[in-house]
Amino acid sequence: MFSLYRSRILLSAALLVSLAGPTWAQAQALTVGSRNVATADPLVPRPPTTPCTVTLFTGQQFADFNNKPFDYTPATGCAGPWEKVVLAVDFSITGTRQYDRTARIWLGNSVIYFGTTQEPSIPGGGTTSWHVERDLTDYSALLAQAQSGYAELGNFVGTYNGVVYDGIITGTATLYFYSGGNGNSGKRPDQVLSLNQNGGIASLAQPSDQLSASFSALPKNIERAYLDVFTQSQSADEFWYFDLPDDIAPLFQDTGSTAFKEALVTIDGQPAGISPIYPWVYTGGADPILWRPIPGVQTLSFEPYRLDLTPFVGVLGDGSAHTVAISVYNAANYFATAANLLLYLDAGSSMVSGSVTTNTLSATPVVNVVENVTSALDGSASGSVSVTSNRSYTITGTANTSHGAVTTQIDSKIAFSSVQQLATSNTVYQQDAVQRTDIDTLTTRTQGNGKGKGGTQTLHEVRSYPLTFDYDYITADDGSATLHSFVDQEFQQRVDAGVGGNAVKTATRDNHVVTTVTRNYAASGALVSTPATASQSYTYADPFGACYSRKIEAQDRLLTAVTDGTGCPGGQNQLGWHDQFAKFVSDAWGVTVKLLP
Repeated sequence: MFSLYRSRILLSAALLVSLAGPTWAQAQALTVGSRNVATADPLVPRPPTTPCTVTLFTGQQFADFNNKPFDYTPATGCAGPWEKVVLAVDFSITGTRQYDRTARIWLGNSVIYFGTTQEPSIPGGGTTSWHVERDLTDYSALLAQAQSGYAELGNFVGTYNGVVYDGIITGTATLYFYSGGNGNSGKRPDQVLSLNQNGGIASLAQPSDQLSASFSALPKNIERAYLDVFTQSQSADEFWYFDLPDDIAPLFQDTGSTAFKEALVTIDGQPAGISPIYPWVYTGGADPILWRPIPGVQTLSFEPYRLDLTPFVGVLGDGSAHTVAISVYNAANYFATAANLLLYLDAGSSMVSGSVTTNTLSATPVVNVVENVTSALDGSASGSVSVTSNRSYTITGTANTSHGAVTTQIDSKIAFSSVQQLATSNTVYQQDAVQRTDIDTLTTRTQGNGKGKGGTQTLHEVRSYPLTFDYDYITADDGSATLHSFVDQEFQQRVDAGVGGNAVKTATRDNHVVTTVTRNYAASGALVSTPATASQSYTYADPFGACYSRKIEAQDRLLTAVTDGTGCPGGQNQLGWHDQFAKFVSDAWGVTVKLLP
């Protein structure tokens, strides 16, 4: 019998070579024929001015499980407010064998980077390297303060059960500050508060576990509030999209509790919003060859889910203590969870009163499970399992601000579906999953009676998280065997903004990875061949002329093609450093609204 989890310890590393593109380009420079990490994601667009820089750590080795502390001091000669702040991190790994590792960078108790690492893949040793960036402009209030921080990247180097893990990871992280802009004047959060107040990640191992933070003295003039949420699947929950109902999970050596997971955010115990969980796949997922040289969607740098808590600002700013908490429905082993609360303050008022007038969000979702699995006395089993959950809710709140009464209404619909085809016997292990999460959220903001220009504004965001993951191991009559893995993973996003009575303007983003590998084994167990193909496409478009399109392709772990600009005017990528769509929407909403990284 063969299981998904066992495969990770059979698979030895193959090869990737270094490729970090220029920091200032819209996309990283890639080399056809290289085995090094290749991503189609754009880099963070930056102003055409010389930035001030602060290096958090440089050439830091990660070869144990100790945190690596650093002291942070804001850039001198580059005082805020800043037009943009960019975190750039360069990682490399030497050696021939290592697991994928989770990496986080903390400033104070706030996480400012969260991702996983590439596995080494150069036979005989060598260096695998990759570059990631994150726009941290919304964290300007946090970055304005000198404080301590640390890098967290636990990594075992040594011999375990007779296997040598020699992969040593090295990293350098730098902040780039660009002067100018509106800074905290209506467009950037005035406060950034961590829910991880005790320091470090929260491990939510069961539905009753919570990441919880109590705030005794929040500002009384909160005008808007958002929560950036990271929920990373770990340990036996790593492959949560393969989880099965408790009664049949043992048949397939799998984790129970079903494939449906979601994060619930509460304020003082009352449901305040849902943070759907993205199905990230790490570079050791199922078969490391799947992710060489192209890793999965957001694998190397996760994007948090930003949840709008603005209907609750009148409650949060009432002068009383308040508790914000996160739990994961159906957590079976654990989800590594972190969150930052972003507060926008009303500069024209010392106190914003208000209340939540409607809240139809239930703490517990309705989940439908249909099992069609049969088993035999010899331990074999086959069939299908489907899991669906659909919920919709409305949360409305009022806030009495210095510019009048403002009502914020959030109407959200979330649909989850999963269908798994299953088979297990002495000669077959099949677990094929087709999963999808769709999130449709309409935010309506009404000032006063809603009449006149700008009286009512709408922001409509639609996200989809499609995932197809096939894992099939088959033994032939002659004793030879094949292990076939296939992943089709996507992140789709669309934002429609209706501002000030003007026509709705729309921006779209799509990040799509398709990868497959077949391992062919001889009857002796020797690996005969591993044909593999992979591709990633990343597109962005908005009505202001911005357009980005890159597709990269790989064959047998070598990058074979890079195609830029398809569908863009003149066949050229055009990403201005000043995101016009983000400016258009953010000016009206008083908060950052953007799709680009």
